[in-house]
Amino acid sequence: MDIVEVTEGKTRFFVPKQDPHLQFPPGGGPVFYNPRMELNRDSTVLLLSTLRPESYLDAMGASGVRGLRVAREVGIPVTINDHNPKAIDLIRGNVGTLGLNAEVTREDANALMSSRRFDAVDLDPFGTPAPFVDSAARSAVNYLFVTATDTAPLCGAHLKAGMRRYFSRPRNTEYHAEVGLRTLLGFVVREVIKYDRGVEPLFCYAHEHFHRLHLALRDGAAAADRTLARIGYVMQCPHCLYRSEQTGMLPEPEECALCSANLVPVGPLWIGSINDDRTLCRMQEALPGVAVGTGPRIARLLDTCRQELETSSHYDYHVIAKAERVSPGAIATVIEQLEALGYRASRAHYSGTAIKTDAPLPTLKRVISGG
Repeated sequence: MDIVEVTEGKTRFFVPKQDPHLQFPPGGGPVFYNPRMELNRDSTVLLLSTLRPESYLDAMGASGVRGLRVAREVGIPVTINDHNPKAIDLIRGNVGTLGLNAEVTREDANALMSSRRFDAVDLDPFGTPAPFVDSAARSAVNYLFVTATDTAPLCGAHLKAGMRRYFSRPRNTEYHAEVGLRTLLGFVVREVIKYDRGVEPLFCYAHEHFHRLHLALRDGAAAADRTLARIGYVMQCPHCLYRSEQTGMLPEPEECALCSANLVPVGPLWIGSINDDRTLCRMQEALPGVAVGTGPRIARLLDTCRQELETSSHYDYHVIAKAERVSPGAIATVIEQLEALGYRASRAHYSGTAIKTDAPLPTLKRVISGG
């Protein structure tokens, strides 16, 4: 295969040459490599530099870039796996060129994770991670990282596919990025807790075409019970913008407080915080000392995530302004006015027009309308 040299972070490696004329160049090569996922990999390298796990598995390596970078830039023991022989040849060549002490295996990912344990397990498949989460939950000792690029099923745009893969009923709302992220997290949680293990989100976010989870695992039935208590539903009005949240395995019937319509349950999904502030703070402190090409973007992401409220949905203030037939002011001004009224309010990390707040919807409408 024709290869070219690429640099990410502090790591130089070879990847297949891509045809720029294809609609999706990464999918046209003999081994998959997507340069648009650099932020995903950068943030993982940054997080791992603060966590320092004893071992790390890149379960579906493809080009192997994620595992190569972790071995080179974090300096922890790494295993890079893939089932494609061309990928394995490429990975081994890069490992040799870089002089890394990394293990390279050619196995079915589920078989490998069912037979061995690693302190941190990373799933980054092409598309859905759903078929691999069960074995990953058994393989990961302390940390489980998951990427999903099938955003349409997760966000409700492809409803039946989302229901099949994640055993949840998402809904394509204006806060669909949040629905997708929390649907993925809720699914992973349900796969983990059946083994009497709990989950603590460390750093979870939605960005462009993917959702990313970084999770800490805790052993014991009590930890699993605490995690189960965070599974629930967003209850969405089918006629207006009102929504509420419920925790519990099954949704309880509820009427819209504004128009009395029967609310539609979205879920099951994760309710509550998706980030750990101490972890984000440590990542911010470590960022200046880590060589990442997307550093400024990661800095903004971390800053927004630290301020973001834990609500499981947001209001799009442009949607509300259009419904109210007004021209909206600056989003920062709206947030300041809500806070001046005694409510909590913040932006969301995945949308420039999202407002998270505990203010009642009529109050939010009044502020946006200038009333």
